Amino acid sequence: MTQFTRDRRPLLLALTALIVLLDRLTKAWIVGHIPEGDTIPIWDHIFRLSHVRNPGAAFSLFTDSANPTLTHKLLVGFSILAAVVILVILIAIGRRLTPTAFALALILGGTIGNLWDRLRYGMVTDFLEVHIVHYHWPDFNISDSAIVIGAILLVLDAMRPRHTPPA
Repeated sequence: MTQFTRDRRPLLLALTALIVLLDRLTKAWIVGHIPEGDTIPIWDHIFRLSHVRNPGAAFSLFTDSANPTLTHKLLVGFSILAAVVILVILIAIGRRLTPTAFALALILGGTIGNLWDRLRYGMVTDFLEVHIVHYHWPDFNISDSAIVIGAILLVLDAMRPRHTPPA
């Protein structure tokens, strides 16, 4: 008896598109409502909406690069390569809805969202600012969140014990 498995790739690609859409909408709202460099307190001393432009990578890495043009080109190139590789893998494994496929859809959406900013504006808009006691977490956005959540899911899925049927 063959078991029919519904192809989940359209659902996974819809999740990717949803991440990109949420990222675009939130960044557009921030750009339209908060002047660059300003913040809106949401939860005193813990969480604020900010408007920061990040020419570097995650956690503001490479922001103070000696060669910003080269850094930008490398980040764009890496993002395009990553998006293509993730899309190919997602298409290959996405027939079933697995934690890995779900994680890759999140990472792909986040990668495309930040790539959009890099290509259109030359840098990424970040707007979520978190303070934990005396620690200020680097500002981030929806795309960054999707990438981190996807990466955590990949690690957790890789650590999950696999059940192999007895021989």
